[in-house]
Amino acid sequence: MEQTRRPRRRPDPRPGLTVGRVLGVPLHLNGSMVLLTLLVTVLYAEFARRQLDLSQLAGYLIGFGFVVSLLGSVLLHELGHALTARRYGIGVRGITLELLGGYTEMDRDAPSPRVDLLVSLAGPAVSAALGALAVAATLALPDGTLANQLAFQLAVSNVIVAVFNSLPGLPLDGGRALRAAVWAATGDRHRGTEVAGWVGRAVAVGTAALVLLFTLTRDLAPLALPLMLLVAFTLWRGAGQSIRMARVSRRLPLIDLSRLSRPVLTVPTGIPLAEAQRRRDDGAAPHAALVVTDSAGRPVALVDPAAADAVPAARRPWLAVDAVARSLADLPAMPVGLDGERVMETVRTHPGAQYVVTSGEDVVGILHIADLAQLLEPQRKMNT
Repeated sequence: MEQTRRPRRRPDPRPGLTVGRVLGVPLHLNGSMVLLTLLVTVLYAEFARRQLDLSQLAGYLIGFGFVVSLLGSVLLHELGHALTARRYGIGVRGITLELLGGYTEMDRDAPSPRVDLLVSLAGPAVSAALGALAVAATLALPDGTLANQLAFQLAVSNVIVAVFNSLPGLPLDGGRALRAAVWAATGDRHRGTEVAGWVGRAVAVGTAALVLLFTLTRDLAPLALPLMLLVAFTLWRGAGQSIRMARVSRRLPLIDLSRLSRPVLTVPTGIPLAEAQRRRDDGAAPHAALVVTDSAGRPVALVDPAAADAVPAARRPWLAVDAVARSLADLPAMPVGLDGERVMETVRTHPGAQYVVTSGEDVVGILHIADLAQLLEPQRKMNT
């Protein structure tokens, strides 16, 4: 696909510190891991001291060791997703470990309900297998020993992760499995996502209710209450985002750059801003974008509407339009025939407020991100 210009690709925002690759998959650590490490270390240290009659220092060292083991289990869980996705030709951008566990970022959606189901269940299957191995180790090791306690906690942790992630609500793995099932039954992926998103909200409410109940009955340490409520809030927010994205994705076929982009009105370099605006206002398209051309008539810059509006009216007859224009070479370009999914991919790759729409070597329009957002979410209030 040929474009008139190729803007510099912005580096992808990293979710955290990149620490290397595991089986070829980039591994990132989110800054929230510091909070998780401190919280779990303290909680497990106190538990280990009571169970094994250890010193405070030894308790903290064991607590930190448990955190490392727990993160290893989460990493293996996410590798289950990543390797299964690669098995079916889905690229994996990376794995991020964060406060509430981790997630795997893939470069596209699953091509079929069957693949979506297999990728979704791979993670819980790994956690269940790790839990079974830890249970076997717990039974084999002598009671009351450090090794026995670590094995027991890893067994409990992995079993809880496997069971909790299997609950049928997005953004959990079980929610993705539910989406795949509804997708297979109805032939509509977006409907599957919405159904799983609403079930996810129910799971979030249920999680919050259970956390509060266990805290009141003192079955849950008060120190763990904020973390568990954060889990419930994250589930609610993730479910809401899934519902929103399903509705947005359903409208992607409506994207037609030839109709959505604003027309352009070319003005020569050096022309006063007031004169350029007068020509636009008197023309057939008063909302047209002003494009500045060089002495050879080639488009070279786009007038920034916000910068132009900020110029006092008394100064506009004396200010060249170039002073409030931005070079077209700095703006991302989209061919006019680009479909909805590829338009969204361009927006994700090159975030911005305006995009140049081209046809061969010609600039045929300017896409404003606000216009695209209004098309995709007509009921959502936009800031102008």
